[in-house]
Amino acid sequence: MTPARTPGRPRAGIDADVFAATLRTVHELGYAGATMDRIAAAAGVAKTTLYRRWPSKGTLITDCLLDALGPVPTTGPTRADIITTAIRWAAMKTGEPGVGPAFAGVFVDAVSDPALREILSTRLQDPYRIALQEALGEPENRVLLFIDTVVGALLHRMGMTGAPMVDADVAALTEMVVRHFD
Repeated sequence: MTPARTPGRPRAGIDADVFAATLRTVHELGYAGATMDRIAAAAGVAKTTLYRRWPSKGTLITDCLLDALGPVPTTGPTRADIITTAIRWAAMKTGEPGVGPAFAGVFVDAVSDPALREILSTRLQDPYRIALQEALGEPENRVLLFIDTVVGALLHRMGMTGAPMVDADVAALTEMVVRHFD
């Protein structure tokens, strides 16, 4: 006898649907407007489904960003190539619909939320920091400065203009950073 299938969607598909709905909602309504209620409605799931997986909007956004960003590319024949590729990747990813505003919004929330800062540090920043440390052979403090410089500049530009950094400015940022870190 075959066991009865429980109702609802398979779990694997729900995360992808929720992440897509999250970025779409942030893109359309801004970070503040992308409430858990609105994200649940856009994903076609109950709000309780979200809260079972993510206890807060910050944890949902963090996992959504990890999914949207994927791994940092860390290959290249030279350190300058690795740095250049990583910066261009970060600029491209933060320019995708909803990603930059989600990134900036969760950072703002983390300013006054130590638990969210810990989640961002360990679940979002650490994997990228470790990958870059290994690829560049740099100590943690220098890689953190690299991340702060690049991500800070990209998000600051988006916050000040409402748009991602243009290619010419990404090239100028890359030149400045490569000069310092290479």
